[in-house]
Amino acid sequence: MAFRRRKSYPLFSQEFVIHNHADIGFFFVLCVLIGLMFEVTAKTAFIFILPQYNSSIQTLDGEILYYHYGVKDLVTILFYVVIAIILHAIVQEYILDKINKRLHLSKVKQSRFNESGQLAAFHLASMFWCLYVSATEGYLSYPKTLWESYPHVYLPFQVKFFYLCQLAYWLHALPELYFQKVKKEEVPRQLQYIVLYLLHIAGAYLLNLTRLGLILLLLQSVAEFLFHIARLFYFTDENNQRLFNAWGVVFVITRLFTLTLSVLTIGFGLARAEVHTFNPDKGTLNTLLFRMVVLLLMCVSQTWMMWRFIHFQLRRWRECCKEQAARKRSVAVAMMKQQAKVIKRESGYHENGVVKAENGSTPRQKKIKSP
Repeated sequence: MAFRRRKSYPLFSQEFVIHNHADIGFFFVLCVLIGLMFEVTAKTAFIFILPQYNSSIQTLDGEILYYHYGVKDLVTILFYVVIAIILHAIVQEYILDKINKRLHLSKVKQSRFNESGQLAAFHLASMFWCLYVSATEGYLSYPKTLWESYPHVYLPFQVKFFYLCQLAYWLHALPELYFQKVKKEEVPRQLQYIVLYLLHIAGAYLLNLTRLGLILLLLQSVAEFLFHIARLFYFTDENNQRLFNAWGVVFVITRLFTLTLSVLTIGFGLARAEVHTFNPDKGTLNTLLFRMVVLLLMCVSQTWMMWRFIHFQLRRWRECCKEQAARKRSVAVAMMKQQAKVIKRESGYHENGVVKAENGSTPRQKKIKSP
């Protein structure tokens, strides 16, 4: 993996870590892969690379391998956090930095352009991955599978691997705030959506709501991808704001579908298989209190997002009104200047280089007395 040659820094210093974090991560991944080649370290290396806690279940189609969650998942997530840091550096260095050199953006716009570029690439990959997993597992063609046979303790390989990678990506975003030298004013805003994603994804994974979580992540990825694409086009041309209007429509539809699916699955679907004993060890969480708490949290999060969206749209509308008012003022000032020039010209005109009055007579020149 060849990165561009950088300035040398003292080993283990702050500058060394910031400018060489991708190379350090690549070295760690290489050590884990080399560990697969030896019998002594192969078992430990597999814990980093592959999902753990697998068990075979006998079905009509034969023996199928399923997975459930456990503490060893943290080791696997750590490995893919490092992979995400390396991919982040590759996208930044070989795509976004080259585009930034051509656009000549300011530091603030450059930081937001890099943020939107990274998230647009991630949400595009996440959108197609969600769509593939949901389609192959039958969650889209048979919506009843979202709540049937709950709790969904045992997961197919691709579902568990998808959730581990999602958690790894959003966990890698935390150290990236330090590596990318994000300004202090931007850190609270970015921490908000990072924590929100981690809570929703980890909640769906630990509460055995992985099927519902997949569909909701698919909807969210579509809206977020459109938003960041709109931001990228806006930074290249500030007059290009049509995609923001399309994103506004998709965002509202996404919020409505999210609430509808949540109420349908948790409020009505899981109510048919309600249990009276709360036992997290066996995955039996489907009590009335559990469903009410989850629905309440979903409603609060969606309401907060809608409030932020309305606040964003109102701010955009005010900025547009101010810009239109400024344009009208500039046009009015230009018109007044043109009218003033026309009035000056009408007060007298030139004929053969001599100024004529309004009646056509030449004004007399004043005699200058000799001293």
